[in-house]
Amino acid sequence: MDWYQFKLCLIKVGKMKASTEILRHHHLRATPIRVKILEIFNQADRALSNEDIESHFKSLDRITLYRTLKSFEEKGIIHKILNSGPAPLYAICADGCSVHQHKDHHGHFHCMDCGKTFCLDDVLVPDIKIPEGFTIEQNHLVMEGTCPKCNE
Repeated sequence: MDWYQFKLCLIKVGKMKASTEILRHHHLRATPIRVKILEIFNQADRALSNEDIESHFKSLDRITLYRTLKSFEEKGIIHKILNSGPAPLYAICADGCSVHQHKDHHGHFHCMDCGKTFCLDDVLVPDIKIPEGFTIEQNHLVMEGTCPKCNE
């Protein structure tokens, strides 16, 4: 196991709280669909698309998935990652995120070879001074290139 894989394991272990505990902490009922979707996120080593999540189910209503992801995002369980692809990706949030404030102001890396997108928790999005009258709702930092696995 190289350093990169070891770091991913540490990040994954830190995110592996029981799904029901996370849902309860964020004041959401622990329905079977919510629990399974959260477990999928907890086991992932990268950001996930709707299609990635759907692949874990025999059948899943897309409206249910959309509503689940939306409620997870609103409650501070996951955060949305905009990239150059056609659909947004989602990743599990840091522990301090809540309904009132996301604290996931970190960069993301999109591998142009394998198509995976990774959270770079140690790469912080810089504060940007914007002209008076503008209000920032979201900011995104996405770098593109080749991930360590594809570089081997």
